[in-house]
Amino acid sequence: MNRIMVMGSSGGAGKSTFARRLGEILDLKVYHLDTLFWKPNWVETSLVEFRDTQQKIAMTEKWIMEGNYSNSYDIRVARADTIIYLDVPRWLCIYRVLKRWVTHIGQTRPDMGKGCKEKVDWSFLTFIWTTYYPRKEKMRSRFEQLEQTSPDKTIIHLKNKADIANFLHELHSKHTILS
Repeated sequence: MNRIMVMGSSGGAGKSTFARRLGEILDLKVYHLDTLFWKPNWVETSLVEFRDTQQKIAMTEKWIMEGNYSNSYDIRVARADTIIYLDVPRWLCIYRVLKRWVTHIGQTRPDMGKGCKEKVDWSFLTFIWTTYYPRKEKMRSRFEQLEQTSPDKTIIHLKNKADIANFLHELHSKHTILS
């Protein structure tokens, strides 16, 4: 695992936390796509700049890129050797988004663009609620296609908090032994 994509069923799936822990275990630099996309005060980066930045990162030998962003999926998947999909329940995604909002009110999280203070609004919660199942279906189709066309890529599907914890624990144990 040298070039790893971390994706999730929705916002609040735990992608950022998982990627940070994975990066610590594997000693790999983690790139949070939200930090690349959002400029101060929630100003969007142009798609050209966003894709360019990811292309430069993707061409390096080792990385973890965390985030969904379908508009640049092709860049990451072309170079990734491992794709990890966090498929947690919808209710947990909503809970985590609300929890991080309460925990970080008035602050900018380390996995967010500078100057983007934590916020949550009804439209974001509605987005999570209404796109959850269509996004899961889209990911299922993408992974089926990858398994057929790119058998050299490892796809890891973690379906709940226990799967995620066990994966990180086992990886940490293996990495500790090899170090």
